[in-house]
Amino acid sequence: MATATLDFWFEFSSTYSYPATMRIGALAAQARVVVRLRPFLLGPIFQAQGWNTSPFNLYPAKGRHMWRDLERICAELKLPFRRPDLFPQSGLLAARVALAGLQQAAGSAVWVEDFCRAVYRAQFAEGRRIDQPETILAILSVLKIDAEQIMAAARSTDIKDKLRAQTAEAQRLEIFGSPTFITSDGEMFWGNDRLESAIAWAKRAS
Repeated sequence: MATATLDFWFEFSSTYSYPATMRIGALAAQARVVVRLRPFLLGPIFQAQGWNTSPFNLYPAKGRHMWRDLERICAELKLPFRRPDLFPQSGLLAARVALAGLQQAAGSAVWVEDFCRAVYRAQFAEGRRIDQPETILAILSVLKIDAEQIMAAARSTDIKDKLRAQTAEAQRLEIFGSPTFITSDGEMFWGNDRLESAIAWAKRAS
């Protein structure tokens, strides 16, 4: 039987990607599904629809429900939660760092998974600004990653182009939100609440 895989498409400014990112590692390992991290940017996708910010800001009632819903989800999962003062925050640098780490490790790096979780915690649990380089540098320092090397790679033309290409691929796949999970046979699952279904489908599709 082929290895079961699941592509995990996520944007670092996405609210519901916080609990999904904190849950997916353990759930996928238990199911013996290999998760492939696919950081991308929602900004260009929203802009193509004529939006200049998150739909949670454009539609206040939706936004109010989302924040309360996220608060409940985090409480159920025993995840710390603090609504960020600024939303959305740019996930550009974090996405470039994650891609640089994945590229250096030929597509898989344990520290990149730790980095992603730390970025989400910083934003949605600790009230820190992930759009500030000092936050990203502090996270890399805690993870004992060579920050100078990885930041140089993240700012390279190669990684910038790779993130643009990955975002374009998300658009081609008709991804419209984060988190999104895509199985090897092309089934798309959207939202933190669809994670278990996505993992189960990935196993069947292998």
